[in-house]
Amino acid sequence: MKRLKPFFLLAVVLLVLPLVFPDNYYVTVIGVTAGLNAILAISLNLLMGYAGQISLGHAAFFGIGAYVSAILTTRYGWNPWPAMLVGMTMTSAIAFAIARPILRLKGHYLAMATLGLGIIVHIFLVQEDDFTGGPDGMGDIPVLSVFGWQVDTDLRWYFVIVIILLLVLWLALNIISSRSGRALRALHGSEVAAEMMGIDTTATKSGVFVLAALIAALAGSLFAHQQSFISPDSFGFFFSLQLVTMVVLGSMGSNYGAILGAIILTYLPAMLVVFEDYEVMLFGAILMLVMIFLPQGLLFGIQNLLQRLRHRKQQQKLPGQGLEGRG
Repeated sequence: MKRLKPFFLLAVVLLVLPLVFPDNYYVTVIGVTAGLNAILAISLNLLMGYAGQISLGHAAFFGIGAYVSAILTTRYGWNPWPAMLVGMTMTSAIAFAIARPILRLKGHYLAMATLGLGIIVHIFLVQEDDFTGGPDGMGDIPVLSVFGWQVDTDLRWYFVIVIILLLVLWLALNIISSRSGRALRALHGSEVAAEMMGIDTTATKSGVFVLAALIAALAGSLFAHQQSFISPDSFGFFFSLQLVTMVVLGSMGSNYGAILGAIILTYLPAMLVVFEDYEVMLFGAILMLVMIFLPQGLLFGIQNLLQRLRHRKQQQKLPGQGLEGRG
């Protein structure tokens, strides 16, 4: 139960926040984007932070889910929910097909292979005008409805995204605390050692790769119906790089860290807009300083700092207690 206290605390904060600030732009509008980014960051963290498999093409799965859902609903009149399921299924099938050959690679070779995957998907989205609308993108994507309840406002979208984010986080936490999670951590530590312990490393890597792709496709479908318009620019290499930065900044190997990184990298650019021409410079400087002084990421870095401060206070109390005892 102690392990789930942060989860319930986060759930309460996220669900109560829009009730306290119902018309706040940073809560209802940017909060939706932050929630979607957090879902993506959790999925990538499972692959990078726990399994130790870097990916520079995660936005490709995000884009496949978005476009499959958009195409089925706008061109063929499907209901959004079945379209989302098909998008997730297709994305999972693609991920499963390429997982074994790609995950045989390691280090920068794996990074380059996943980068190539992202480029291929982006080129396909741009070139296939008949299906994807090409560079102009696709519009008039229908909104979601839940038992006749239209999700057509920022506040409603906020609650939908937060509920799905909490479900994804719950799933990730349960996976990490299970036998599969221990296998992922062993794989991250040493693939050779994991194999000697009897772990099927190939199946483990493929499984987490497919799961990460499935969650990314879910986020993509939600993004398509929330925006009502999508274009290839939203699913390019730069966004994949942003997702990697979210995971690293928040703290690799922590689901809560992934959420923290997603929130910071979503809100920080919006808050730095007031600096106009210096926005990008300040953004880069902040990221650089964080990674220099907190190389483990914000969450683990702050935790370590608090532990050192607590330990220092305990050491300062010991001499005084000793003198009192002599007196």
